[in-house]
Amino acid sequence: MDKNFIIGLVLIMLMLIGYQILVPKPVEPAPVEQVKQVTTKPSVQSPTVSDSTNLSAQSTDSNAVAQVAPKDLVIETNDTRVVFSNKGGVMKEVMLKKYKTYDQKPLYLIAENHNSFRINFPTTTGDVRLTDLFFTTEAQDQKVGEKDSVIVTYRAPLKGNQFVEQTYVVHGSGYVIDYGIKSNATGSSDKLVQLDWNNDLLQLENDMHKNREVVTINYYTDDLQSLATSPTATEEDKTAEPVKWFTIKHKYFLAGLIADKHPFGNVAVRADVNPADSTIVKTMHVSAGIPMSAIQKGEANYQFFLGPNDYHLVDKVKAENFDQNVYLGYAFLKPINKFFLVPLFNFLEKFVSNYGLLIILLVIFVKTILTPLTYKSYISMAKMRLLAPELEQIRSQNPDDMAKQQQDQMKLYQEVGVSPLSGCIPVLATMPILFSLFFLFPNLIELRQQPFLWASDLSTYDSFIKLPFTIPFGVGNHISLFTVLMTASSIGYAYYNNQITPTQPGPVNMKVLGYIMPLMFMFVLNSFPAGLTFYYFVSNVVTIAQQLLIKRFVNEDKIRNILEENRKKNANGEKKQTKFQKYLEKSLQAAEEAKKKQAELEKRSKKK
Repeated sequence: MDKNFIIGLVLIMLMLIGYQILVPKPVEPAPVEQVKQVTTKPSVQSPTVSDSTNLSAQSTDSNAVAQVAPKDLVIETNDTRVVFSNKGGVMKEVMLKKYKTYDQKPLYLIAENHNSFRINFPTTTGDVRLTDLFFTTEAQDQKVGEKDSVIVTYRAPLKGNQFVEQTYVVHGSGYVIDYGIKSNATGSSDKLVQLDWNNDLLQLENDMHKNREVVTINYYTDDLQSLATSPTATEEDKTAEPVKWFTIKHKYFLAGLIADKHPFGNVAVRADVNPADSTIVKTMHVSAGIPMSAIQKGEANYQFFLGPNDYHLVDKVKAENFDQNVYLGYAFLKPINKFFLVPLFNFLEKFVSNYGLLIILLVIFVKTILTPLTYKSYISMAKMRLLAPELEQIRSQNPDDMAKQQQDQMKLYQEVGVSPLSGCIPVLATMPILFSLFFLFPNLIELRQQPFLWASDLSTYDSFIKLPFTIPFGVGNHISLFTVLMTASSIGYAYYNNQITPTQPGPVNMKVLGYIMPLMFMFVLNSFPAGLTFYYFVSNVVTIAQQLLIKRFVNEDKIRNILEENRKKNANGEKKQTKFQKYLEKSLQAAEEAKKKQAELEKRSKKK
């Protein structure tokens, strides 16, 4: 059992170490300044005055444009504070009221001078950049009730008694803002209105390196596509397929646009990164085409989603597979997270407000469900332990003949009715849950900024000891105490397990490897969320306690009697063979026949 279990861990470990080695480490960022301070040096370039004047002159009288002054419109809801601008009729700021940055500053998904929308609108006299025009609206600053909504309509004239109109519907609660654009312009209906969205991702979480590893752009065609992530290099992609929605994805937040009936065309995405920048994680660029025919018909309706990447929120958004923005692991692990662990986690949230205690209850609940498998695994180990003297005798009789040892061991297993895999299968059955949690915890916004004991935030590492230097391979400049406790409990479990498990033959001492693996994982998991390492620590402690409890109820004398009874029944031919025993018998027969053929060949070669 231990051999197969640890080989699997070794393979996983090698993949994790390979990832840490292959992904380059960016320059360590300096402390982040406040959003309002960094806005003095805008990163996202705004249109120049000359460009604005030239494009505006194509659509309306320049004197009329000059008479309009920039004016903000503030709509405040239960969850957000949205600032619109009459210049371009666009959103200027979006602040999430219920969330803060890692250093307790206001959290902006759209920040002034760090975001730009550009809409190039085709007309019969040439393209007009709508975001350079001044729009008019009758809407006033207001606070919207939780069950109410407000409609904000921006309108701008074009040449020839034509107009363009943008409409926003801001709801009193939630993070969805409806958006529509329509016009009576007579331009070619087969053209696309080009929307360019440039967004600086300000640092919202404490670990700049981890942020740059995970922020991306998701876009959905018939399946989910994601822009490749790199902490140091620019990444870009494009698609000719219709895109139903796209999102600019922070670690725990989303800023996206969803198509209603008419998907986006000619979508191109790009992520720029400056490793030396201590404020901006990455600058995201999305270029998408809106069908002109839909605008002319008044059917160009969309939805902005500007809020937390919370599974229960994004799952309710009326867009195909929008919940895939929350990464729940590989395809074979996702059902475990989606249908078991996430509902269980949220169920426990109703009764426990402390997330450290919630994790303990989660461990106990999962371990209780898996108790039958744990019990079966312990019984199998007990059988193997009772057979250890006979297995050692088999090895001593043929110390240099591994094939003969294996044949004799298989005979012994057949005689006593024991399957060596029976102890391994229950353990392997629990592995998907451990792997699912490995992907779930780093994506659970519920753990964000939730303190427990010495950890101020369970969604990131607990920096119990700060180091004056940085350890490579993703370890960082800190020591996580929860990771140390996890390692100590893993070594303790390995020691306990080695006492009840017979030594496995082979060139590698698997018992020694059981002590080395936790030490290797300590370095890999040192910068992972404290909630994850705390879960593994509690899981190890509960597993040891569970096995000690099972040991009190297991009578090894009874197990020995069962083995002897099986030996007698098999010797007399009374007991019906299991599928595994039949497999062993066929394997033994095949091995014996192969050995006889080999001996005959050797005799013939000697005669020649």
